[in-house]
Amino acid sequence: MSYKFIDLFAGIGGFHAAFEELGAECVFASEWDPYARLTYIKNYVDCPNGLPEEKFVGDITKVNKEDIPDFDILCAGFPCQPFSQAGQKLGFEDRRGNLFFEIAEIVKVKKEQGKAPGALFLENVQHLLKHDNERTINTIREILRDVLGYRIFEFKVRASHHGLPQHRPRVFIIAMLDHESVIEQPLPKDLVFTISDVWHAYPYLDRSIGYTLRVGGKSSPIDDRRNWDGYLVNGEVRRLEPRQGVWMQGFPLKFDFPKGMSKAQQMKQLGNSVAVWAVRDYGQLIIDALDKSKRNSQG
Repeated sequence: MSYKFIDLFAGIGGFHAAFEELGAECVFASEWDPYARLTYIKNYVDCPNGLPEEKFVGDITKVNKEDIPDFDILCAGFPCQPFSQAGQKLGFEDRRGNLFFEIAEIVKVKKEQGKAPGALFLENVQHLLKHDNERTINTIREILRDVLGYRIFEFKVRASHHGLPQHRPRVFIIAMLDHESVIEQPLPKDLVFTISDVWHAYPYLDRSIGYTLRVGGKSSPIDDRRNWDGYLVNGEVRRLEPRQGVWMQGFPLKFDFPKGMSKAQQMKQLGNSVAVWAVRDYGQLIIDALDKSKRNSQG
């Protein structure tokens, strides 16, 4: 069975890459960062069978929710800065935190149209689960469960459990409209490749799993706890390049950045992205659950 999805707060398209690989079709996307938009356009709009340009919008708050095409799965790596230990921890008091309510409003409108999506797939930093003495996550749970009527599943996820050589701890929230649906956390997989493979360094790298890719900023000394991009490779301190970051995040080999985009901007976008293989593995579970729900409804 084929499914349609929308890609909110899309960044450079990690959700898009994962669900496209699973055979789903993107029918609408939003991203307001101008540089991330250029990268998304290059990879998912200006390409064969790409998303129509008019279906890739900037500010989701300015979109008439009734005009969004019908879809089966809502994907959203909603802005994590308000919930991150690296941010100001303002939660719903921050406008970016309030963007979660845009997700809820879209689903509410679709339910009123009789077109409620079967699944929601949300991603954020793990600190979301503790923010504001758990009041933030409890508000999200109450909206998804009590207001919108979904069954919720929450998972603490690491990219390294899905074959990628970085830890990247995140929380995935999956909400299913069919309350008979069950989503179980998959068993950890072996690494498909190691950080040594990324550096083509044998045997002189002292780790198999690399540091979590971050938004970037000034590099720290390699022995500093804030170091994220420096590695001792064959006795030499070296810094990650964007193509290595693309590999570590699980993007397909064809993925590329627009010509002339700075290295710092590329690394920032990669640091903001989801780990594609982790999303793909949970995306397959969602699709399997939707398939089962359809079969059961058809008798």
